Amino acid sequence: MNIPVNFTNWFVALLPVIILIILLVFLNMKASKAAVIGLIIATLTGFFIYKGSKELIAYEIIKGAWSSITILLIIVTAILLYQVGVAANAFNVIKNKISHFIPNELLAIISIGWVFVSFLQGITGFGVPVAVGAPLLIGLGVKPVYAVFIALIGQSWGNTFGTLAAAWDALALTTNMQPGSPEYQFTAFWAGVMLLFWIIIIGLVTSWTYGKMEGVKKGLPAITVISLIMGGGQLLFTRINTTLATFIPSAVALFSVILLSKLKTYNTPWKISDSLIMDRNQEVEESSIKIDMSLLQAFIPYIVLSLLTLGLLVIKPLNDVLSKVQIGFAFPETVTEYGFVNPSIEKYAPITPFTHASFFLLVSSLVGLWYYISKGWIKTQQIVTIVKNSFKMALPSSISVLSLIIMSKVMGGTGQIQVMAMGIVSVLGTKYLILSPFVGFLGTFITGSNMSSNILFGQFQLTTANLLSTNSSFLLAAQTSGASVGASLSPSNIVLGTTTANIAGEEGNVMKKIMPISLPVILLFGIFVLVRSLIF
Repeated sequence: MNIPVNFTNWFVALLPVIILIILLVFLNMKASKAAVIGLIIATLTGFFIYKGSKELIAYEIIKGAWSSITILLIIVTAILLYQVGVAANAFNVIKNKISHFIPNELLAIISIGWVFVSFLQGITGFGVPVAVGAPLLIGLGVKPVYAVFIALIGQSWGNTFGTLAAAWDALALTTNMQPGSPEYQFTAFWAGVMLLFWIIIIGLVTSWTYGKMEGVKKGLPAITVISLIMGGGQLLFTRINTTLATFIPSAVALFSVILLSKLKTYNTPWKISDSLIMDRNQEVEESSIKIDMSLLQAFIPYIVLSLLTLGLLVIKPLNDVLSKVQIGFAFPETVTEYGFVNPSIEKYAPITPFTHASFFLLVSSLVGLWYYISKGWIKTQQIVTIVKNSFKMALPSSISVLSLIIMSKVMGGTGQIQVMAMGIVSVLGTKYLILSPFVGFLGTFITGSNMSSNILFGQFQLTTANLLSTNSSFLLAAQTSGASVGASLSPSNIVLGTTTANIAGEEGNVMKKIMPISLPVILLFGIFVLVRSLIF
């Protein structure tokens, strides 16, 4: 590669990212529009400055579009599952039943604001856990600002391996980590280690916010059990099946809450009367919609999803048969005028439709829809509305993801990411390691998505690790772990929460509560990566 690594080329490589930050953070532009502008800039700089031919850029655009299909299918089907639950009023049932089953107020808040939103993140993601969790917490009597705050931090740990590992798969895809390879497993493991620490912090912060030391003391048994199940379970599944690494542990944690509520510590009514986060002037209201649905019935689509996912992914002979069906395309070698080479590929990013997360989500949505219709909780005429609402909700995220993936491919295929990394390394050297999780954090802050952050910066982290001659697994683990923490402070997620909590305009107050928690954790991640990389 003969691309001149000077300030001009380095700045031009950074330009699409800088523009994204300006448009999203300072001009409050929607991510769907900002991502398109970033793509246009990356394409123009790739052609005029980095000397990529029209053919090369066209191939990279096609690669990006094809790669995005994998993610877009998950987005649409995940939101469809959510809309089915909304139409059946299943979330109202979940809120009301949990408050009855769990008399301890702190445990009820933990069960919804930490465990249930984590379960939703394991399946759906894309802001759905915050959109659902905040109103449910308000239903328990939590003040709206704190409801959004708790839901945001509660779901954030699951952003890497949640949504059936969509963000993790995006990282593996953009950095060419092959499933089952040592690099793949090593990176997943260290991401799990860092996220385990963040999970424990979430539990402690939630209890502290509710009742300071009294809340922590009362919540500690539950925090210990839930952290071991969700954090330890996720760490275990990084060695077994990353697709299930958040979904299964969070599902088990849901059942553990029921068992915890039977213990002497939590089986009697308990609350802190002067808790700052509770609105004691209003009684907790039951849903105005009366529906004869049990908690188990409300979870029917998710039970189907659990069984289907386990059956098709864990039973290896069945998985092997279904995995044989693959769809992928060949791409020729392309070279820029500076000599930056993109090798030929026989089958680029193949999709296995019958073992893909979207297949499980779609089947579960359809089974849930059929079941709720058979019980009369959804009318057949609502089906059109459910589908329309799903696509309407998915469209902005889909445009953002499509544009960002193509932008990442164009930047990578024309050598821009390589120059970006070389410029930073030449200035910071090994000191960059401490900043690696901040890059992931920044990506989620900008785009609102761990997945988009991994797409945008995954290749950059890999290239930087190679230039520093350090183990890339640590930087990639820091990338996606930092991006997960960043999901708690993402403006788009915060706006989604304040909107469903009916406190639009309070975004700044929510941010002020999250920043003192998330930023120190990111710094600790960076210190860990620096120390661990130097001694490995």
